[in-house]
Amino acid sequence: MSPITPKLTVDAVIILNSKIVLIQRKNPPFKGKFALPGGFVEIGESVEEAVVREVLEETGLIIEIVKLLGVYSEPSRDPRGHTVSIVYLATGKGVPRADSDAEGVCLFDLQEMPEMAFDHNRIIENARSDIYGILSGM
Repeated sequence: MSPITPKLTVDAVIILNSKIVLIQRKNPPFKGKFALPGGFVEIGESVEEAVVREVLEETGLIIEIVKLLGVYSEPSRDPRGHTVSIVYLATGKGVPRADSDAEGVCLFDLQEMPEMAFDHNRIIENARSDIYGILSGM
C-alpha cells in the first residue's frame, strides 16, 4: 500500500515587461481570484518540467527559470487538502493569453498586487528582493 502524502504542486513568479504575471482562476477553489500560474506535478515529470508546462498551459508564455524561491508546505494552504508547492522565479516571453484553468491573464506592478488565492501574497512578499533584483537589471 502506498503511503498517504501531500500532493506536489509548482507555482511561478513570472516577470514579463517589468510586471508580475497573474492568472484569474477559472475553477474552485478561489474561482475568480488572482493567483500565480501553476498546478500539480504529473507522474514521470520533474518539477522544472511541470512549472514550464503549467505556465504554458495557463498563460501561453514560455519561461526561463531564474531560481528556486522556496517550498511552501503549510498544511492549510489549499482548501482541497495538504499540498506542497515548489515555487520558482522566472522571466517570461510571448504574449499572455488565458488557457486551461485560467479565466484571464493580467500583468501587475509589484507595488499594486491584488489579494490573491492560497498563500500567493505571502510568496510575492518573500520574493520581493529577488524580483527587484531582476527588475533593476532590465
